[in-house]
Amino acid sequence: MIGMDSLPLWLLIVFFGVGAAVIWFAGIQLSKTTDTLDDRLHLGSALGGLIVLAVATNLPEIAITISAAASGSIEIAVGNILGGIALQTVVIVILDRFGKRGRGVKPITYRAASLTLVLEAVVVVAVLAVVLAGSQLPSGLLFARLTPDVVLIAVIWVVGLFLVHRAGRGLPWHEDGKAPDTMTAGASGHRTRKHDDGKKMSTAKASIIFAVSALATLAAGVVLEQAGDAAAKQIGLSGVLFGATLLALATSLPEISTGLQAVKQGDDNLAISDIFGGNAFLPVLFLLATVISGKAVLPQANASDILLTALAALLTIVYAAGLVFRPPKSIAGIGVDSLVVAVLYLLGVGGLVAITLN
Repeated sequence: MIGMDSLPLWLLIVFFGVGAAVIWFAGIQLSKTTDTLDDRLHLGSALGGLIVLAVATNLPEIAITISAAASGSIEIAVGNILGGIALQTVVIVILDRFGKRGRGVKPITYRAASLTLVLEAVVVVAVLAVVLAGSQLPSGLLFARLTPDVVLIAVIWVVGLFLVHRAGRGLPWHEDGKAPDTMTAGASGHRTRKHDDGKKMSTAKASIIFAVSALATLAAGVVLEQAGDAAAKQIGLSGVLFGATLLALATSLPEISTGLQAVKQGDDNLAISDIFGGNAFLPVLFLLATVISGKAVLPQANASDILLTALAALLTIVYAAGLVFRPPKSIAGIGVDSLVVAVLYLLGVGGLVAITLN
């Protein structure tokens, strides 16, 4: 993709659209084959299943982080990661509105209420708190191409995986922390998706499809980053605003496609868990960006990045509260918590535009 800056805008938009389409369809295949491999390799009840799922749905962000860090476009990587967390939280609004419709259908947080999901939300807020703290550290705290903030984020993510796994086996609460009128969760707090074609698919075939889909997603992620960055420069859109909006939306397509599929199949818990699990994993990519670029990434965070981090934490807290209080009423086809999240996100984007124009 060398020389994309010299391409006309219309062609850059075509490249961006094709990359987004590849990510959408590859994301569906990644979801199906991940489920099959989890079942065949008995990863569904282990931490390995959670790790595979988190990595699989965030391959576009991984590709963009590697590409941006290698080219020195740190602001694109940071904006995409932090903007991606905020936008992927808003994906729950989309799942709430379009996942399951009809009279008498309760909001998604009512159907999927679980203390395990609340714990996953806490892990997301915890890593975002370290992001905020790391942004205030001096850039000279670099040793062996690592900084203490990104290492701590990775440690919190790993500890969070163990806690979520342990919570899935049982919590010291009455009724085991399960709310009435919700589906029974399986191991690791998730239900197993029902893919009929997954049962017919051999392990070898599933592995090949997973590998091909992963490579396609990685390649499409690089195309998105480079074509989008070039297009953003031509139309005068800042790297931060582009990474937090258009690029974040494109890289959230796997979460949207797999989430809609999960909700339609009745796996509301898994749909929300995929979002929270991916959001907790995304800040771990700052470690990758630091190693590749050889620079302290978080101390370079600007006002826009701080706003995005705070926004992502706020949206996560709203949904955590929704999972606890389980509002049964819908407004405009979504739950009260989803409506609050949508309004807060729009306000956050407005603040982001104000910062970039200032």
